[in-house]
Amino acid sequence: MTSRSTAAIPEAGSVDRRPHTATGGAPASRAAGFDWLWAALLTLAVTVYGSAGVQPWRDELASWSAASRSTGDLIEMLGHVDAVSGLYYLVLHFWMSAFGDSETMLRMPSALAMAAAAAFVVLTARRLFDRRTAVFAGLLFALLPSVSRYGQEARSYAFVLLAVTAATWLLMRALDRPTLRRWAPYALAVALAGLFHIVSLLFLLPHALIVVLRWRRDRRGRTVGTYVLATAVALVPVIPLVLLGQRQVGRQISWIKTPHLRSLADLWSALFGSPLVALAVAAAALLPLAWARGRRPALELGLTGAVPIAADFLVSQGSTSYFMDRYLLFTVPAWVVLAAAGLAAVKPKAAGAVGLAAIVLLGVPDQRQLRTELVKVGLDGEAAAQVIAKGYRPGDGFVPVRGADNVYMIDFQVEYFLPDRVELRDVFSERTAVQRDDLFPQECTRPVACLDTTRRIWVVTWSGTGNPYHKLPEAQAKALESHYKVLQKTGVRGLQVSLLERTK
Repeated sequence: MTSRSTAAIPEAGSVDRRPHTATGGAPASRAAGFDWLWAALLTLAVTVYGSAGVQPWRDELASWSAASRSTGDLIEMLGHVDAVSGLYYLVLHFWMSAFGDSETMLRMPSALAMAAAAAFVVLTARRLFDRRTAVFAGLLFALLPSVSRYGQEARSYAFVLLAVTAATWLLMRALDRPTLRRWAPYALAVALAGLFHIVSLLFLLPHALIVVLRWRRDRRGRTVGTYVLATAVALVPVIPLVLLGQRQVGRQISWIKTPHLRSLADLWSALFGSPLVALAVAAAALLPLAWARGRRPALELGLTGAVPIAADFLVSQGSTSYFMDRYLLFTVPAWVVLAAAGLAAVKPKAAGAVGLAAIVLLGVPDQRQLRTELVKVGLDGEAAAQVIAKGYRPGDGFVPVRGADNVYMIDFQVEYFLPDRVELRDVFSERTAVQRDDLFPQECTRPVACLDTTRRIWVVTWSGTGNPYHKLPEAQAKALESHYKVLQKTGVRGLQVSLLERTK
């Protein structure tokens, strides 16, 4: 088989409009056109595997609680809290209405979104490089520990990654042949990315740079103007969310710390879910810079991956920090394609395949760890719910530890696993979360009065102490201690379940 001649290699940065060919110059097989499909199916299989074996953690339970409300109640809640997750909550709401809220079904939308993102990773790699790079990118993306994690998490991050990855591919496609039919889906992808998470809009910075660089090279007069128009149209539905999100930001992410230079290294490791994989990807991603055909695509992908991280770091030096690995997860596909291009360019070809296998194997220990319950949860809400369900009597009350610890959502940890027949009265809830249009209820200011005539109460607090009222607000603990006696105490992982009976 003859090698491709020098004349057949397109100039760096030019658009190759010939049919893609397999390595070595042979006509591409029909199967090559479906590389995106096997990558999507592989990613779906990896993310679904084991999704039923891990209890939801508190962020996922917040999603469950919000999505479990009626459409009207959910929209009312978004006006007060968590508006930036509103579109995802609506998607999950309708999904749960159709398929239920088991652990697997709760996480399935994220798995499907991550699988679709894998398809766009392959398509991007194929457009900018070749089939070998596309195959490597599909395999590497599907087997990243962080892809497994966020493909198994009932939050919006997989959807954000999907929207940004689609937008990147659609941008490259539109720049190759600028038409309204190509710019319109790009605008839709931009809008969806912003609606799923505002921080993701940082990807517009590298996209704008890519457009300007392409314009300087090709001098297509309308390219920049068309891009600006498409982006402006896309941002129209996002503007209300930005304004609403700014009003809620103090409550939502005030706990995120201002990043320092060391934070960049920590972020890099977290983006891939494994320090060793992160280092290996960084090393492989540098290789295309020395590959003549890869310099322009490598530069564009490098901008797509690096600029949002740098911009987020700088913005987060202000009064509010947005510097979190999951907020920047959408940069991972760019680094994956870069690394795949580097490995695909290695000679001999077997060395590149070995390098890919080595990166995947380096991530195996972290894959195993991320799929264990203790990594995310640490609390056995299911066991606590089983204790309550076994001893439940109609009319029983419920007192989970809230107060300063309400962010841990102990009530959700238990309520998610309670069977439908168990209907507990939330004793110290003066107004429910739904009534408040919030994630949390309003607790009683006079706990003794809120006890009412409740005969028995299940109290769920932190474990590690014999005190059944550990970490309860002082007024609540005193009210319970003075009116109830402890019938039983049961310890489960991370939690203590106590059954109280009224004495007076």
